[in-house]
Amino acid sequence: MGKLTVLALRAVLVALLAGSVFVQTVMVSLLAVDLRQLDADMAHLRTPFLVITVLGIVTIQVVLVCVWRLVTMVRRGTVFSPTAFRYVDVVIGAFVAASLLVFTLGVLLAPGEAVAPGVVLLLGGFAVGVLGVALIVLVLRMLLAQAIARDAEAARMQAELDEVI
Repeated sequence: MGKLTVLALRAVLVALLAGSVFVQTVMVSLLAVDLRQLDADMAHLRTPFLVITVLGIVTIQVVLVCVWRLVTMVRRGTVFSPTAFRYVDVVIGAFVAASLLVFTLGVLLAPGEAVAPGVVLLLGGFAVGVLGVALIVLVLRMLLAQAIARDAEAARMQAELDEVI
């Protein structure tokens, strides 16, 4: 990975992380003020909705930090090591948590007439999509494991060849 690519990716990660912190601090506060105006029959959804929103943003931030660490490992040439699994596993866990949060939001909004059934269906579909991303990252983790195994085998074979020569 070239220096320019790493620099561009880090710039994007910093922008996304700064934006998520802004949303988490300013926009969620404004959302909390807006949610105070809910009808009495919907007031019980205010706190769960805010908690789900903040936790959803935290999952995004966790993924961004882990991608930063993985990019650092790529730049140093150490990504093909067992240490990378820790970050990939955290990314998978964050996507699963985000999927559960979206599903929980759909369950909270499903009863009553507050939102249209189509919105709840869209949230369910989005939850399945986020879970699909977690499964894709899991497949990429398996590819990383294969690459690490092949790298170790190549190093072993190179050592044997060096002994012969």
